Amino acid sequence: MKLDIKSMNLDELTAYLTENGFEKFRAKQVLSWIKQDASGFDEMTNIPARLRDFLSENTYFAKAEIVRTQRSKLDGTVKFLFQLYDGEYVEGVLMRYHHGLSVCISTQVGCKMGCTFCATGKSGFSRSLTASEMIAQIRSAELDAGERISNVVLMGMGEPFDNYDNVIRFLRLVSSEDSLHIGMRHITVSTCGIVPRMMDFADLQLQCGLSVSLHAPDDASRSRTMPVNRRYPISEVIDASKYYIKKTNRRISFEYALISGENDSDEYAQSLAALLSGMLCHVNLIPVNNVTGAGYRKSTIKRQNAFVNILSAAGVNATVRRTLGSDIDASCGQLKRNFTKGDV
Repeated sequence: MKLDIKSMNLDELTAYLTENGFEKFRAKQVLSWIKQDASGFDEMTNIPARLRDFLSENTYFAKAEIVRTQRSKLDGTVKFLFQLYDGEYVEGVLMRYHHGLSVCISTQVGCKMGCTFCATGKSGFSRSLTASEMIAQIRSAELDAGERISNVVLMGMGEPFDNYDNVIRFLRLVSSEDSLHIGMRHITVSTCGIVPRMMDFADLQLQCGLSVSLHAPDDASRSRTMPVNRRYPISEVIDASKYYIKKTNRRISFEYALISGENDSDEYAQSLAALLSGMLCHVNLIPVNNVTGAGYRKSTIKRQNAFVNILSAAGVNATVRRTLGSDIDASCGQLKRNFTKGDV
């Protein structure tokens, strides 16, 4: 099996090359070409042909090639369809904020979690992405925008903590000077609540953000929309969240999709306030987006405001997230992996 060379750091590439009889300094040369967006080994003109042939035979260049671009007429949000080296597809979203460009990237082709309000899981699961495929999405989006991306969120297709090792490798690589050098504080990882991995992530004490998809304040309600809750109930998710706060001294975010008639009543808001009382956290309230077959409706503006007011009165910081890219199905929960020939 060929190795994904773009997922190697300098030490790993140096060891790999020296073990195979090449000079130590060649690793920096190869990484320099990768950082310059070289598309293949033939472009690496300052390394010998013997090394280029060796790399071509034993390693490969991961990619995330943009094969379709959709631009929102409402807010300028851009949705990309990326083709990976093996012909699989993932989607990503580029958003413009006052602080700069933010990109939402995918960590898996599809998803295993099966949340009922999310389109990704409805299209099945194929495989996890490598670290370099995550980086490639960012770089492709940068080249399309013609600007540097300042913030990254791992909230696209897939469950990041179901691809834990590659996600951690991505975080270390993308923040290094040998790669895109995006600071950890400008990266947020999302999870539906894979408790053991939340604990592992807290122990690393990385300075990136953590966002937990909660969507209900009690087990019965959460299990209806999020099957993962049957494995990791709310009490364990909250304990892991508190552990993360204690270990990192960082505020945690909770995502809460407001679904009309499902989880948006005053009683639900009061239960959520009691659950999160005293925690260093912020609640992102997300009016549920349209997903074919789900049958959910977003909460009214009046209900959204009432929910926020109840949380705020209880001392829980909360805001309603601005919906971006709704006219191109680029909002939360709308990314998918099944495409027809006409789509690409």
